[in-house]
Amino acid sequence: MKKLLLSLGLLLSFYSVYAGGYRVATQGQRALAMGHSGVAVVNSAETAFFNPAGLILLENKLNVSAGVTGVFNSTSWQNSSTGQFSSTERNVSTPFYFYASYKVNEWLAAGLSVFTPYGSRVEWETDWPGSHLVNEIELAAIFVQPLISLKVNDYLSVGGGPIFVTGSVDFNRNLTRSLVDEQGNRANVGISDSGITNWGWGASVMFTPTEELKVGFNYRSEIMMDAEGGEATFSNLPNSPLVPSENGVVPFNASLPLPAEWSLGISYEFSEKFMATVQVDRTLWEVYESLDISFPETGIPDAINPRNYQNSTVYRVGAQYKASEQWTIRAGYYFDESPVQSGFFAPETPRNDGQGFTGGFSFEVNDNFAIDASFLYLRFSEIDESYDFYTEDGVQVPFEGTFKSNAFLPGIGITYKL
Repeated sequence: MKKLLLSLGLLLSFYSVYAGGYRVATQGQRALAMGHSGVAVVNSAETAFFNPAGLILLENKLNVSAGVTGVFNSTSWQNSSTGQFSSTERNVSTPFYFYASYKVNEWLAAGLSVFTPYGSRVEWETDWPGSHLVNEIELAAIFVQPLISLKVNDYLSVGGGPIFVTGSVDFNRNLTRSLVDEQGNRANVGISDSGITNWGWGASVMFTPTEELKVGFNYRSEIMMDAEGGEATFSNLPNSPLVPSENGVVPFNASLPLPAEWSLGISYEFSEKFMATVQVDRTLWEVYESLDISFPETGIPDAINPRNYQNSTVYRVGAQYKASEQWTIRAGYYFDESPVQSGFFAPETPRNDGQGFTGGFSFEVNDNFAIDASFLYLRFSEIDESYDFYTEDGVQVPFEGTFKSNAFLPGIGITYKL
């Protein structure tokens, strides 16, 4: 019985590898500087991500945008009852993007969008009090989307295309709160898989009733990422019949939904120099009800683990001001709701409702080339929460405390047009 219960505890912790908060909004320096609001903005090839329908509205025949953002995030945890404290290292990740479009004629444009909307890296201190849930995790997903943009008439355009996704996961934790081998080393398990692929699609609409006003809508479908035959590596396990596995590598299977999402926005050009935009993003997280995990041909039982995420919304505002022929200045703000419900707050991806404060600029080097820069300070609300679904020796053992998180995201990119 203890062997079975320990197995279930292992499985229950694995599903948190794919927990909420792995969505990273850094898909364009110009839009990011305006609160990451770009669904109703047409100012560069970044439109390929935010609203492909707008590509046909770009003035130039060839447009290219590329960039990278440094994500520096940190989290601290404290148990007020015991006084225990721990924090993550200053974790760093570098999501990137590349967009290109070519205007075939006055009513048709083709494009390509490559971006990394999902990914995170969290590394806690060694043997911290939550090490039975996570020591280190790194997630990544790359989207590749060929695009078509069609001008229906002077007021309406549409766009979209199929999406190919490839992803990877690396995760490490201690097997339980106290299990050690004969030398006193903590029992440990790590899982790893790469080359996880699948397909989805996206579609968008751009409505321009006047030269100054634009209304945009963009939708991306849900994509299911199935990890099959990944590697789970067990180490420092004692030689005991109560332990569900031996030291070594065994296969695992799991599935992660990348949820569908839609964006609706409005932009208005008050003058040749000043433009403002408002945008709402909705992510359909409710699809993430549970995660099925199996270790085929190992004797460890399969598990269906509840997650019960809820749909969440991001509210964005942004503005840009053309200060001179060479300099354009931008600023923005957004409020990001968390999809995580009470009792499911896992330290694998510790996040709560967040506020983003953004700024940036573009510098026109010449008529064809510009440098884009942005900065985001993301502050998550301090929260007292727990993770209630870790089971050991037949008993649910909540992990609770006060979490504080923030992130700094400086970004740099280039824009080319011809």
